[in-house]
Amino acid sequence: MPDEFVNVRYMVDDVEKAVDFYTTHFGFEVRMSAAPAFAEVTRGQLRLLLSGPASSAGRPMPDGRVPQPGGWNRIHFIVEDIAAEVERLRADGLNFRNEIVSGPGGQQVLIDDPAGNPVELFQPADA
Repeated sequence: MPDEFVNVRYMVDDVEKAVDFYTTHFGFEVRMSAAPAFAEVTRGQLRLLLSGPASSAGRPMPDGRVPQPGGWNRIHFIVEDIAAEVERLRADGLNFRNEIVSGPGGQQVLIDDPAGNPVELFQPADA
């Protein structure tokens, strides 16, 4: 498995909610679940590790800090029609951090997963 997947870990508050979010809205498949502590979901070559507070990744650091969700690092999905994707996901009640923004490389928008981790949709300028 070393080269089979690109691995990303997200800290989440509720593993089952996170699994539902990624499988329902973004086409991930459950590879393994040890909910409520941990689950793995995959989409193509992306293996997303969803770690809850009860997981080993959720244990406090030696200085007392506790890993938690959120921040600005994110997984990035390329889409062909960002406006259509935003419309679909808004209809599903997803929480958006912003409106679609345009830049020299294309358009992007950020969505929060149930724990507050960002997911970026990106439509390249040439699409």
